[in-house]
Amino acid sequence: MNTGNTEVTLTNREFEILYLLASSPGRVFSKEQIYDLVWEEPYFGDYNIVMSHIRNIREKIGDNPSKPIYIQTVWGVGYRFNKNISSGL
Repeated sequence: MNTGNTEVTLTNREFEILYLLASSPGRVFSKEQIYDLVWEEPYFGDYNIVMSHIRNIREKIGDNPSKPIYIQTVWGVGYRFNKNISSGL
């Protein structure tokens, strides 16, 4: 994957999460929904694995976690891809 002129290497899971979010800009996905859709299985435990993958994606695409541009946190709900930007990824 490329961000601007820089090549970025994502794991399969990271790519699937980014693709899921970017395919529906503005739509909020809960951690549970992201896990169920990307891992394709129900999970009955700690969803920190999703948060960890989101953090890794943000680092790799240069999305500042304290002021993210691409992947936004909707507190208490989940994550969404910013619908107000054209994908510069």
